[in-house]
Amino acid sequence: MPLRPIDNALPTTSPARPKKQVKISVPIEKQPDFGANGENKAPLPLPSDAAIDYISSENLQAISDPESKIQSLIEGLESKDWTKVCESLNNARRFALYHSSLLVPILEKVMEVVEKAMKNPRSALCKTSIMAASDIFKAFGDKLLDSTNSAAFDNMLLQLLLKASQDKKFVCEEADKTLKAMVGFITSLPLLHKLKAYVSHNNLRVRAKAAMSISICVSKMGLEEMQEFGLVSLAQISAELLKDRLPEAREAARSTVISMYNAFTENEEQKQEAWQSFCQSSLPPIDAQSMLKITTSQ
Repeated sequence: MPLRPIDNALPTTSPARPKKQVKISVPIEKQPDFGANGENKAPLPLPSDAAIDYISSENLQAISDPESKIQSLIEGLESKDWTKVCESLNNARRFALYHSSLLVPILEKVMEVVEKAMKNPRSALCKTSIMAASDIFKAFGDKLLDSTNSAAFDNMLLQLLLKASQDKKFVCEEADKTLKAMVGFITSLPLLHKLKAYVSHNNLRVRAKAAMSISICVSKMGLEEMQEFGLVSLAQISAELLKDRLPEAREAARSTVISMYNAFTENEEQKQEAWQSFCQSSLPPIDAQSMLKITTSQ
């Protein structure tokens, strides 16, 4: 009798051995070296913004033989090499701080270069120019507002407000410091006339930065200066900023209102009544109410 096949039985024939895989050698393309030269090699120096030193005003030194070197300053500022421009901007700072009389004949040109450099997308050049603006404010103050330099100052002010409004933190912070230097070294009344144009700027951050500078200006002014500027105009500016979208602008406006109130009521016996009468006669009812609400606790 033939035996029945058993289903679980192992096959009687051994399986074929798997064929040996043929190894194919593929040449690996050498990657370009971008500065990672291996642990035993020093990295190649690459030009970058990090190579620029940001020198504080306190650490700038006077220039030896400045009369001869002033001639080459403009040439350096107009260089196509951005590192050379940075170096020349630092030299302009040194002239401003230690040899300002030599800078006077070319001050307008220097300010134009500073303003142009602020618009440069290279952060190192932008920041160095902002630092230069700060030292120019310290050295020349109200001279920047005369007829010769006024247009260059206006352009520089706009760029500072724009740079203080951007997202790049270290540029923004430097611009903020320079705006504070501007308010500190330029007389408040004429500067206020310059700043008021920006409280209606389309860029809400520019409005806020202008409002903050206005607040500092007004805090340094007495009643006579406020009246010379225009108390009603100042109240209208403040009332408009109290409705701004950014809290920084609204807070600056509140500070401005308090400074106005303190100066306006300094010699008034009935302080709140006098202030209320002024606000109601100068502003629409809803704006007057906003102003009064700020000062009720004063």
